[in-house]
Amino acid sequence: MSSTIDDRILALAGMAQALQQVRRIADTGQSDSRIVATAINSVLQIDAPSVAAVYGGRQALGPGLRLLHNQFSGQNQDKALGKLALAVLQVERRFSATPACIQAVAAGIAPVASQVQRLGDAAHPDVLAAVGALYADTISQLRPRVMVQGNPHYLAQPGVVAEIRALLLAAVRSAMLWRQLGGNYWDFLFFRARLLAAVERGLQ
Repeated sequence: MSSTIDDRILALAGMAQALQQVRRIADTGQSDSRIVATAINSVLQIDAPSVAAVYGGRQALGPGLRLLHNQFSGQNQDKALGKLALAVLQVERRFSATPACIQAVAAGIAPVASQVQRLGDAAHPDVLAAVGALYADTISQLRPRVMVQGNPHYLAQPGVVAEIRALLLAAVRSAMLWRQLGGNYWDFLFFRARLLAAVERGLQ
């Protein structure tokens, strides 16, 4: 798998759109099932031939690329989304340094893949419950934890909590992919113009 800045941008877009759905469901109790399915399917892709293939094709990352364009261009920035993304990048570093946690997640993915194949829907509530439980048993045990704020009415609902956890696991997967492709924090500090140019290429 190549490691160009354009590939790294796709991984960031996958993370961004998963986290936007986290914010949306935490605030409204609703999510976009297509974006959720893209996120969950990305968790199941172990040996994809390209970064785009992890997400089912570049076209599936349109929402994330538009989010990144807003963030890097300074137009309609979502500061809360940026803070959530930073928290995910931090927990991914801890996750990557914890082999037992990586093994536990890997072991939990196989039965989820079978479940998705049987149900034919990666955004099915049963799938989200399974992935959410996997996150709760593994990555959620690491510190610092990713804290999600939203409407207490929705955050008290088990189905909403499960979907948020499932999307966070998908976001961590994208963060790991971004780092494996050579991404690092210096990109955001010193190479924002290059990132924006890569986003614009992705949107063409």
